[in-house]
Amino acid sequence: MNRWLYTFGCAPDSGAPVDRIPDHKAAAALLGGKGAGLVEMARLGIPVPPGFTLTTEVCRHRLEHGADPAGLADELRAAVAAVGAATGTTFGDAARPLLVSVRSGAPVSMPGMMDTVLNLGLNPTTVAGLAARTGDARFAWDCYRRFLTMYAEVVLGVGAGDDDHDEGVFERLLTDRKYAARVQKDSDLDAAQLEALCADYHQAIRAATGAPFPDDVWAQLDGAIAAVFRSWDNPRADAYRRMHGISAAMGTGVTVQAMVFGNLGDTSATGVAFTRDPASGEKALYGEFLVNAQGEDVVAGVRTPLPIAAMAQDFPEAFAGLNEVCARLEGHHKDMQDLEFTVQDRKLWMLQSRAGKRTGKAMVKIAVDQVHEGLIDRATAILRIEPGKLDELLHPTLDAAHRPPALTKGLPASPGAAIGTLVFSAPEADAAAAKGEHVLLCRTETSPEDIVGMKAAVGILTARGGMTSHAAVVARGMGKPCITGATGLRVEAARGQLTVLGKGGAPDQVFKRGDVLTIDGSTGEVFAGRAPLAPAALSPELEELMAWVDTTRTLKIRTNADTATDARTARKFGAEGIGLCRTEHMFFATDRILAVREMIVASDVAGRKAALAKILPMQQADFTEIFAAMDGLPVTIRLLDPPLHEFLPHTAAEIAGVAADLGTTPEVIAAKVGALTESNPMLGHRGCRLAITFPEIYETQAIAIARAAIAAQRAGARVLPEIMIPLVMVPGELARLRAEVAAVVDRELAAAGATIPYTIGTMIELPRACLVADQIAAHADFFSFGTNDLTQTTLGLSRDDVASFLPTYLETDLVPADPFASLDTAGVGQLVAMGVERGRRTKPGLKIGVCGEHGGDPASILAFHRYGLDYVSCSPFRVPIARVAAARAALAGDRS
Repeated sequence: MNRWLYTFGCAPDSGAPVDRIPDHKAAAALLGGKGAGLVEMARLGIPVPPGFTLTTEVCRHRLEHGADPAGLADELRAAVAAVGAATGTTFGDAARPLLVSVRSGAPVSMPGMMDTVLNLGLNPTTVAGLAARTGDARFAWDCYRRFLTMYAEVVLGVGAGDDDHDEGVFERLLTDRKYAARVQKDSDLDAAQLEALCADYHQAIRAATGAPFPDDVWAQLDGAIAAVFRSWDNPRADAYRRMHGISAAMGTGVTVQAMVFGNLGDTSATGVAFTRDPASGEKALYGEFLVNAQGEDVVAGVRTPLPIAAMAQDFPEAFAGLNEVCARLEGHHKDMQDLEFTVQDRKLWMLQSRAGKRTGKAMVKIAVDQVHEGLIDRATAILRIEPGKLDELLHPTLDAAHRPPALTKGLPASPGAAIGTLVFSAPEADAAAAKGEHVLLCRTETSPEDIVGMKAAVGILTARGGMTSHAAVVARGMGKPCITGATGLRVEAARGQLTVLGKGGAPDQVFKRGDVLTIDGSTGEVFAGRAPLAPAALSPELEELMAWVDTTRTLKIRTNADTATDARTARKFGAEGIGLCRTEHMFFATDRILAVREMIVASDVAGRKAALAKILPMQQADFTEIFAAMDGLPVTIRLLDPPLHEFLPHTAAEIAGVAADLGTTPEVIAAKVGALTESNPMLGHRGCRLAITFPEIYETQAIAIARAAIAAQRAGARVLPEIMIPLVMVPGELARLRAEVAAVVDRELAAAGATIPYTIGTMIELPRACLVADQIAAHADFFSFGTNDLTQTTLGLSRDDVASFLPTYLETDLVPADPFASLDTAGVGQLVAMGVERGRRTKPGLKIGVCGEHGGDPASILAFHRYGLDYVSCSPFRVPIARVAAARAALAGDRS
């Protein structure tokens, strides 16, 4: 019989036996991360309030059928009764009411993206019972106003804030009550004032919905469970899943748990803790807490909390217990844990344990440190590394030697430097980023609805909130610099204005939408304008980790580099050669574009050769520098690939200018542009087709390569040139051009009396080339898959034009990912695998790599490893990412 929920902390026979779940991974898939963590803590004897979790199967059933599965209602009633029995309370009882929280928990952590309802089970009758039972009417009415707010916003869709107003209806009513009472803090309102506030809330709800607030506790529970399940498909959760590649099919669990109260006066508190610092990775308890508060106060950032170390003085016994629990849970899970807790009347209760989100810096340090501590082995450490997060460690930081004075300072919530123009809402940030602008998202505090804007922004700045608030946790997970709790700021989103409050008589400073600020998420400082930056320094932990990575992986990692500067950068990051040097990029420089245009407009071979003679020394100089920079490593140079019209002007003004430069008429240039214009240039006169028509182009480039190799060798470099002929369609193209290029190179080497080993291969970027790879291999020393064009020609998509419709395909799950960002393994990948197999059928030792954008994508690298490639090539700053991804691929299993 299928069971739809699992209890914890209750009588053993009150729910499905959790011992049947084989391991924590299986538990997380069934119960979600939150439910699995609570079950595990209960098993370990850690104090957890009793409760139960509705499984992810219920969520999937609801999504598929639009209704609860048969039998769930009976299980739900029995489970609620079991929780009541464990706590000595009864749901809806006037004297001893059971109150519960209803929380989401997906198999993969999605902090703040789904909904929560606390204090459920309150109504005018039970709030009186709670007041009588605890002897604290203020506490009871505080719980009720919190419940009304959350239920109205989450279940009824009433009262939440909008993009221009950070405060929602209920927050504004609370502010009005505090103003009338002349108090600053929520906790300063007395029982009568809170009761009056609850009456205000009831009126607001009735006005918005046309109906009274539901007092029936079972209706409340049904509504909350349905709303939390619905939140799996809300826009922010959907956006988060797309950002992080999380499948929408897994669903979420919903945990219903007996409330424990951190708002029961000064003997109670609530907080969030990490077993290690999630920003730096240091082995020290990290977190925050609030006295006389509930958990959402900390996470939402509406109050700036106290550092966790202050618990040692205020709650010494609970703090000692928390440290013991942290040590036990990290030792048990063998990973840094993110914990939520409540202290009720000085007793510690644990509400959550899950693997903590962390910055790239912390990710590396924690993995390396835990190897040294004997908690995990090197293979586990490598598998813990998210390759994409290494990008955070490679970006510039603020230049310590030229640091300007700070405007103000907040909490350093997520490290790194960010420079951008001010925006004050998530839609603003998203729209500006779509235009290529770098923006800073500035809010009083962020909410989960801001997720798209946070992703779009280069950094986040909030006036309220702590180090474990929503903004901080999400920013660290994204690797975005973030400052929270900058109390010296006043944010007025509706006016598009940020005010830095003056100190000591100094005047206020006002910054408007579009002004530029710099933030340092490592120190919490905010600066006016653009602060100077310095290159990132690699940590000792990263260098140690990369040494482990390099002994594990089998794929070589090369770089795509067109200049000596890029080559040196990539080599510093561990590149083992150049997999793609695009010669056409050198042609666009201002000192050579004129000669290229002269070559294009020439009417005969002699004219083209005369122009090419001007280009030759320029290309030779470029190649010489690159060979020197890559001393001892292979350099793959792709001969001219794009169609010639790309080098020509197109507007009337540009045509007139080029005509004047070349000493001809605009009509001549316009005629040449017209003659070269193609309906579909991607499939037109480009690549090796240019050399079939104009052999002097590749001849000149071959001379430049040979002479550069000779010069670099004479200067002391070990040179390993690899000459790549692009866009081969039929074997005869490669056979003819290989012979011509080899003849030129051999002639140059012989004339110089030099011996330099070189190879000639081809770029496989057409489906037909994959199909006849066995025939093409007969004329090739190596293959390099150009997966950008192979994706275009296989899927029939132009990567320059897909932006207008591809987002719809992604949002509706017609394709799992952008095929230009992550390899289409079901289609393009099969062609790559076929090309590898057929090429090596002819030449078993054929060297094969990939040089498209996919060479830096971790998911694609896993596929390339399985296909048996020898190397991948990617941009310089993605080389460390590719190295780690290749090691993870090697650990994932043998090549298929």
